[in-house]
Amino acid sequence: MNSALAGIGLQLAALAVFVVMDTTVKLMTAHFAVPQLMWARFVFSFVIVAIALRVVTGSLPWRSRAPWLQTLRSLLLCGCNLLFSTALAHIPLADATAVGFASPVLTVALAALLLQEKVGWRRWLGVGIGICGVVAVLRPPFLLGGEAPHWATVLPLGTALLFAFYQILTRRLATVDDPRTTILHTSFAASLVISLAQPFVWVWPSGSAWGALVLLGVLGGVGHGLLVLAYARAPASLLAPMSYTQLIWATLASLLIFADVPDVPTLVGMGVIAVGGVLVALPTRQKPAPGVSS
Repeated sequence: MNSALAGIGLQLAALAVFVVMDTTVKLMTAHFAVPQLMWARFVFSFVIVAIALRVVTGSLPWRSRAPWLQTLRSLLLCGCNLLFSTALAHIPLADATAVGFASPVLTVALAALLLQEKVGWRRWLGVGIGICGVVAVLRPPFLLGGEAPHWATVLPLGTALLFAFYQILTRRLATVDDPRTTILHTSFAASLVISLAQPFVWVWPSGSAWGALVLLGVLGGVGHGLLVLAYARAPASLLAPMSYTQLIWATLASLLIFADVPDVPTLVGMGVIAVGGVLVALPTRQKPAPGVSS
């Protein structure tokens, strides 16, 4: 029980760190192009993770049995961050976070289609409910005569789809590589690719801005590190529903820092997405073996 509680605490801390990182990105989009912010997020995160692994384990477990899958996984995460950060430059943090949380329900659907995982009726129900929640947040014009949403509202939906593929690859690589190898590769390919864009977008930062850029990498590295520690101490079935507390932190950040007040459809959509995600995350009850009492 103490280990599970520690896992929950680490998970909640990681989610809070991610909201701080997203808030920092949104603040800095007024001064820097999104690709430059993502360069800082991935490069400094890679450096921090490499140093931490070297200090803690005494080695860098770099060699992968599936390097191309590791590269694709890293590039998918890069795409996720680029789409989400671009959205943050145009729409409230809470709205972007809500639509982005369609990822767990999309992951279940893709796992059934691509990995042939068995998905029961309850999880398919959760997928359907989660999609309804996304529609409520997006508010397409044909829905009850609603106004067309800002074009950037669609970007977190792309984030959710790419992140679903990212999670599928993470599951696949868990059967192939050491987890430390996957952690080390997470930011590597993304760092290389996003560096190619810097000559076209680079703005030389001031001293304080350098500190904020380094902070993005620190927050990214710390957040993912906390998640790894959390899942080492508590089962995924317990931690996954806790992810939706990030919606609370994102809404508070929108209110307190950006004075963005979510409207009723957005709040309803958040709740519906969370319900669908929890249905997806709850473990499937196993039937007892014959002759074994429950």
